[in-house]
This record gives sequence, C-alpha cells and structure tokens, in this order.
Amino acid sequence: MAFFMSQHSLPSIHFESALNEAQLAAVTAPDGPALVLAGAGSGKTRTLTYRVAYLLSQGVQPSQILLLTFTNKAAKEMLGRVEDLTGIPGHHFWGGTFHHIGQKTLRFHGEPVGIGRNFTILDQSDAESLLADCIREDNAAFLRSKDNPKPAVIADLISYARNTQQTLETVVRARNSDFVEHTALFQRWKDLYQAKKVAAQTLDYDDLLELWLKLLQSSPQVAHYFQTRFKHVLVDEYQDTNRLQSAIIDTLASRHQIMAVGDDAQCIYTWRGAEVENILTFPERHPGTKIYKIETNYRSSPEILSFANAIELHTGVLHQEYHKALVPVRPSEEEPLFVACTDTREQAQFIVRQIKSALVEGYNYQDIAILYRAHFQAMDLQMELSRQGIPYVITSGVRFFEQAHVRDLVAQLRFAWNPQDTVAFTRVAALLPQIGSRTAEKLLGIAQTVANKESITIIQALTHTAVLAKVPSEAKEDWTDFCLTLQN
Repeated sequence: MAFFMSQHSLPSIHFESALNEAQLAAVTAPDGPALVLAGAGSGKTRTLTYRVAYLLSQGVQPSQILLLTFTNKAAKEMLGRVEDLTGIPGHHFWGGTFHHIGQKTLRFHGEPVGIGRNFTILDQSDAESLLADCIREDNAAFLRSKDNPKPAVIADLISYARNTQQTLETVVRARNSDFVEHTALFQRWKDLYQAKKVAAQTLDYDDLLELWLKLLQSSPQVAHYFQTRFKHVLVDEYQDTNRLQSAIIDTLASRHQIMAVGDDAQCIYTWRGAEVENILTFPERHPGTKIYKIETNYRSSPEILSFANAIELHTGVLHQEYHKALVPVRPSEEEPLFVACTDTREQAQFIVRQIKSALVEGYNYQDIAILYRAHFQAMDLQMELSRQGIPYVITSGVRFFEQAHVRDLVAQLRFAWNPQDTVAFTRVAALLPQIGSRTAEKLLGIAQTVANKESITIIQALTHTAVLAKVPSEAKEDWTDFCLTLQN
C-alpha cells in the first residue's frame, strides 16, 4: 500500500471550477487542525469528497486517511463519490461509522483488552433481550410490576451513561429521577449483563466504542500505530459526537491531523449523548485550529433560508465565531407556512386538511409528500389518514437488517462463527417447533457441559445423546436437521 499512489495516477481534477470559494478554502486547507462549519445544503459531502481527493493529489496514501461518519449510508455514499472522482475503490480507505471502525480495530488489535477475533456483535434488540434475561433471572417480580421501567428504558439509561462517560446514578438522577430508588438494581443488572456478554464473547454497540478507547489508552503500541498511520482524520457530522466518540477522535488525532465537519445548528443525536459543546471546545483541544465557514445553500429557496436563519438567531448563537447566515442560490418560491399545534393529533388533522385543499386545487395524491422527524411521530398521521380515507405509502420503516427473517439468518451465522453466542443460538433454536427460548437455553447449557467434558465443539455436542435425550420427542427430527446444518 505504501507504493499505491505511485502506481495509481489520479485523473486531472479542477478543484477551482468544481468548488465555490468557501468550499475550496476548506478542501485545500493546510495540514493542522481544521473545523469546517457547513450549513444545511451547503455541499458538505462534496467538500469532504474533494478534501480526500486533494489529499491524494498531495501524495497522501489512501491507507493514511481515516474517514468517520455517522451512518453506513453516508459512508457508502462518500466513498462511492471518492471512487467516482479519483478512480480509487473505497476499500483502500479506512472509512465507515464509528462502530464499524471500532469493530475493525478490535478484530485485529483487541488482544490487549481481552478481545479475541471471533467475537460477535449484539444488535440493539438482542442487547435488550439479554438485559431482560438478566433482570428476569435476578428479580422476575420487577418485570411483572406495571409501575417499574421496562428493560428497554433501563437499557437506554445504561447506554446513555456509557456514551457520556457518566455514572449510572448521575444519569438516572438527571433523566429519570423517579427511578432513583432502583439505581442499585440497575447497576447490578448492568454488571450481570456485562458478565454474560464476556462469557458469550459478544459485544454490544457501546462496547465497540468503550473498548476501542480503552485499547488506545491502555496500549501505547497500538495507539502509536494508528496515530502515525493516519496522517489525516476526517470526521463527518461532528456536532453529533458524544463524549465517548470525542475522546476516541482526540486520541487518534493526538498530533492534531484532523478536519472536523459539522454544524452546531443541526445536532440531532442528543438522545444518545451528543454534545454540541464538542464543536465549541474543539479549538481548545486542538490548538491552532482554523475555522472555515461554508454558507452557500444549494438546496432551499430564499424564503425557507430566511425562515431558517431567523430561527437560528432566535434560539441564540452559542458562540459568535460560529454564527452562519445561509445564502441562497435557488430562485424565489412561495413562503413556508409555520403552524403551531397543541399536540400531534391536532397536527395530523391540520395536515389532512391541507391535503384535501391541495386535491381541490387539482393536485394528485402522488404530488404530495409528508416528512416527519422520527418514526414515532407517524402513528397519529397514519391513524388520521386512514380515518379520512386518504391512501398513503410509507417509504421508510424497518431497516433491512432489522427485519425478523434477516435477523434470524444473521443469528445462525453468528452462532456458527461464535458458538459461545448464546443470544444468537437461543433466537434461532426457538424458531423450531416445540422449542421455546427456555428449552433452547437449557439444551445449550447441556451441550456446553458435554463439550467441555468430551473435548469437542459446542456445535458437535448439540447432537450428543445427552442433549438429544432432553429434546422434546416431537422436535427431535427438526433439532437434528438444524444441528446438521450448523455442522455443515
């Protein structure tokens, strides 16, 4: 890889003609810390893409660039654009979400923090199920009371504490003070949950970040390797980083070879601990930071931008140095209508009235779109649309890897890769007739005992006579087929 760029000639890229003045200044910024404040619709992705291309044109190797994003979609889009622009395939770069780069780092360098290469990853649903199992084993009565928080609520509190690097008690007091009396229980279940993950060689999403940071902080050799390898660290949507992610970034970019791109007016992940202060304190943590503002908006009409600028001013500028005034490029259109509703039901009713008015004016259903900030806001809308007989199609919803049948297949692959992953096994085995989750856990426990005693793998032990003797008679044939599939 060290000779990659000498063997790969970049196409001629005319940066001056492809970028506006503010974008060009950020793209061609000299080495050193840089904070790019890019307003909505200002070509942030384009700026980052051309920044990568510019670094390559200056002799930087693809493997020396780390690109951190917040979604897989953003990473795929950005690396795809880089390939279109430079001809260099995206896999030559270290690029992706924080969780992706974290698991990649731990997969190859995790030994100093006790992580083997064959760990599997719990998605949010499986992590909540495992925590629920811990609670049920320790205090089943707690779950039966309607007055007590559900496992998902407890999981959110634990996750928030981990991502903001606060104690669980501090988070409970600040976010759900009614649950303070349960803090000791929450902590015990958190510890039980952690122990089960260690035994199963599984990590949840928060582990990928916590252990990544622990690795960098506890292993000078690993930290030095990545700090010297990455000559440039590029971070997208920096306003949405939480304290844990910010610590990872600062450790990786200890030599201040970093460009963070964000907008303090667009922080949307506060529910998981995002801190806009990470932008405001960036120059303090990275002395010599140069700030670049990209304010030309290519997306919206002047009327919408005027409204947006007014809202930002009304909500207060956090720091005058960070103030942006979005400048329009598109021609004028009608002014946006701002309507204050008392609740989501009244809001849904208003939207339906607007739809009916549009239909009277000659518009068709396919001319109308409804945008909402989060899926939980869609319920009242769907109910009101159905009540009024208005047809609709939801073009987003359950993601591919969140669909039940996909998760079932992934669970089977996870167990085949990591036979210690009890959550994966229980999910798949419970699909068999007459085999519920409790029976699956019991059978796996017997198989683990047999595997240790007979010095065979757990997958081999699943068809041992000691295990088969406990399989319900009606399920033996399906169980055997299932185990043979795993073995093959």
